Amino acid sequence: MSEEQGAFKTRVVPWPVDSYPSWGFSIVAGLQHILTLFGATTLVPILFGQAMGMNSQQLGILIATVYMVTGIATLIQCDARIGSSLPIVQGSSFSFIPAAVIIFTSVKNNGGGVNEMMQALGGALFYGGIYELVVGYSRLVGLLKKIVTPVVIGPTIMLIGFGLAGTAVSTASSNWIVSLLGVALIFVFALIIKNKNLNAFPVFLSMITLYLVAVLGTLVGWFPAGNSMHINFQAISGAPWIVWPTLFRYGSVGQTLKFNTLAFTAIIAAYTSSIIESIGDYHSISYASGLKDPSAKTISMGIGAEGLGCIISGMMGGVGTTSYTENIGIVALTGIASRRVIRTGAVILIVLGFLWKFGTVIGTIPSPIIGAAYLSLFGLIGALGLQVFTRADVTSMRNLLIFGFAFALGLGLPGYMAQHTIVFANAEWLAGIFNGLLKNGMAVGGITAGILDNLVPGTDKERGIGVRD
Repeated sequence: MSEEQGAFKTRVVPWPVDSYPSWGFSIVAGLQHILTLFGATTLVPILFGQAMGMNSQQLGILIATVYMVTGIATLIQCDARIGSSLPIVQGSSFSFIPAAVIIFTSVKNNGGGVNEMMQALGGALFYGGIYELVVGYSRLVGLLKKIVTPVVIGPTIMLIGFGLAGTAVSTASSNWIVSLLGVALIFVFALIIKNKNLNAFPVFLSMITLYLVAVLGTLVGWFPAGNSMHINFQAISGAPWIVWPTLFRYGSVGQTLKFNTLAFTAIIAAYTSSIIESIGDYHSISYASGLKDPSAKTISMGIGAEGLGCIISGMMGGVGTTSYTENIGIVALTGIASRRVIRTGAVILIVLGFLWKFGTVIGTIPSPIIGAAYLSLFGLIGALGLQVFTRADVTSMRNLLIFGFAFALGLGLPGYMAQHTIVFANAEWLAGIFNGLLKNGMAVGGITAGILDNLVPGTDKERGIGVRD
């Protein structure tokens, strides 16, 4: 299937991929991406740190390192020579958490502490990154394009967005009034006000407006300590200004890159889930950016670049990185698809990796404000998946059955598996792979739809292959 055959009618965006907005515009638009990814990108290392028992200083270094690594990974992804060249942001991934818990538990059981746990994680990320790099740059993953149709991509993308609904609601529930006000402001800045410049930054303007309210409310006593809108000024003033990046911070090269079979096999499930999710993300960002469907080469280069980013993260003491679904929503909402904007945001992230205190300021954004962004963007991402599915024949009972079953299983099975973890005696690594996949709704739905779509007979037109709108 050629790239032209696989494409559907593209949307027109005001700032296309190859456009060069002014530097001032690019900085503000780049900050908008950072504010959007901040919640998850910061939450993942916090969860890792809590699982390892890190103190506040150790956690601060981990968060700063994650900022820097995600910036580097994003620059790699935007470079056509080693990446997909798509305007897609890279960030820390929740899909690596189950594997990390297995790794940390194993190290703790053997008497290891934080340094030993970070060494084991770093080695797993390094060797898992090699796996992803080889799968990508060898073009093996590009072959999936021939069997991954709109019938598969549609429910996969929908599960990415709608599967995060619980996270959005949980984050917003700390103060529903503020979160819903934030959503209302996003609608106002994006749709109600007819001003191109304001329409370009709805999430950024909403979050800045509410953050200023939080600052004022904290200063005058409206939001005392313990309130979800309280700003911790003491944490800001007490944070150091600079933290320097260090390779193999937690141990020597030999200690960090020591191959551990359990750690490697546990994390392969996370990488596999990440690969499947990223294929869907590449299609979403392509449509959101007004591009044709990604070619097999684009997909392969993108996956290879993600593996390279994870290798760097393992050496620097970060966490796993992958394409960020949240930021696809920003591109879809604003029409700002310029690679310059994405690269500008990446450079800002790298700078934040040095500026510990500034990162702490960002870290004080109250959860209801983050929840407002999530409520708006996750639903939009899910809707993009439905839009992709409509490229196939939506009147076909074949397609509807595959779509419905895959979507239902992707929504329901992970919750069941969370209560019924698979255990294989003397094969923890195998159990880790199965648990990692079956607890990931996007992986469950994508794999299910992929198997059924390629087993159940259907015409190319019915499956949405070789058809343009």
